Amino acid sequence: MNITALRPRFVKYLEPVAEVFVRLGITPNQISLLALVAGGACAFLFFRREFLLGSLALFVSAVFDLIDGSVARKTNAHTDFGAVFDWIVDKYVDAIALLGIGLSGIAVVSQFVAVPPGTDFAIVTIAIIGSLMNTFIKPVVYAEIGYREKVEGKIDDPLEGVGFFGRPETFLVLIIGGISGFIWAAVIIIAVCTNLSAIQRIIYLYRTLS
Repeated sequence: MNITALRPRFVKYLEPVAEVFVRLGITPNQISLLALVAGGACAFLFFRREFLLGSLALFVSAVFDLIDGSVARKTNAHTDFGAVFDWIVDKYVDAIALLGIGLSGIAVVSQFVAVPPGTDFAIVTIAIIGSLMNTFIKPVVYAEIGYREKVEGKIDDPLEGVGFFGRPETFLVLIIGGISGFIWAAVIIIAVCTNLSAIQRIIYLYRTLS
């Protein structure tokens, strides 16, 4: 069980926001672009060590990511390109948000123990790898075992609910870390948990597909 399993509930609460975008004539792909812009703003603010503002920008990006599907459904605008574009935007936002923290030069573990130069950035890199690998497992599974499309253009997810730490958890930890001033702790949590979650998914696939 993870936050992804609760996504339909969050989307339901954002239906009024999606309706506003529908009335304004903004397309799902344009909303995905807005999510990317907000993610870029987050990365820049994190780089400038404006972690509170960066967290707010990341929250806005997450909201855009949640409502683009609702807008597509309301306007019957589901396309294969839109689904792929949305996924690509998600990965860019995931990577650049963490990269912004790494490039800011904040002390992650070096504030507690003497470590070689570059160790802090290496931990951020591990967090980026874990974040991306945790989600890249899905398209590999789709390619290897095939998939079926749902009515609303979404693909049946063979890993639905598998993995205790996914993209929503990463965003939540980053936002809380940025707001509370413990962004360094957020990086450590993400570096550890995303990779453990990826291993959990690999074990699950081994047991179910072998």
